[in-house]
Amino acid sequence: MASPYLVWAVIFIVVPLAMVIYYGVTDTSGAFTFDNIARISESGYFKALCRSIALAFISTVICFLLAYPLGMILASMKLTRNTYLVTLFILPMWMNFLLRTLTWMTLLEGKGVINTVLEFLHLPTINIINTSGAIVLGMVYNFLPFMILPIYNSLSRIDDNVINAARDLGADSVQTFLRITLPLSVPGIISGITMVFIPALTTFAISTMLGGSKILLIGNIIEQQFTQVYDWHLGSGLSIVLMIFILLNMIIESISDKEGGIF
Repeated sequence: MASPYLVWAVIFIVVPLAMVIYYGVTDTSGAFTFDNIARISESGYFKALCRSIALAFISTVICFLLAYPLGMILASMKLTRNTYLVTLFILPMWMNFLLRTLTWMTLLEGKGVINTVLEFLHLPTINIINTSGAIVLGMVYNFLPFMILPIYNSLSRIDDNVINAARDLGADSVQTFLRITLPLSVPGIISGITMVFIPALTTFAISTMLGGSKILLIGNIIEQQFTQVYDWHLGSGLSIVLMIFILLNMIIESISDKEGGIF
């Protein structure tokens, strides 16, 4: 029964990864080399990587700060209202990713919807398009549902009797949250962080559309190497560096999950 999936995985996962690794550790003549990977230390590429990590980290923190209180609210509601609200949050995910980002371009541009409304109200306009703030906003908007859902699932599975037992034993609301609710929701938090940080780190569409190609992330540079410069070897080498960061992130989060996180 698993054979169709195995064939699909080999064709669309194993083979592409093998091609990236092959091109990343060879030069144009096919000779083995680590030069493509080592070029991440060059100033422009290293700055793009650091910028990508910083923006992905900021976006992940903002998503968590927004998603956790919302997850608690949803988990405390009755089933019918709960299901309705959860559907509202996942509804934007049914729309094409690029269309959602394009909508924010229309809202944020100099003569966009937001500035038009501000001018009509005789209020100062904002100039956020083509900035790091616009990229973070796009990341938060697109990836927030991926933080909400796992946190909500973890919180909704906490038995009310556990919370009631803590209250009966004299714990106040803060103690109950810090010692019961938060530790029990760590698996959802870790899943949410993984599902937000990794796509935010590797994105290039959001930074291209909302950053106006003025703010290059490592994803943009890799995309340019494949589609504009046609240097598959350098593009693959930088991709390997990015894969290493992603694997390290997943390993750290897996260890944290097994050890119960920081709690």
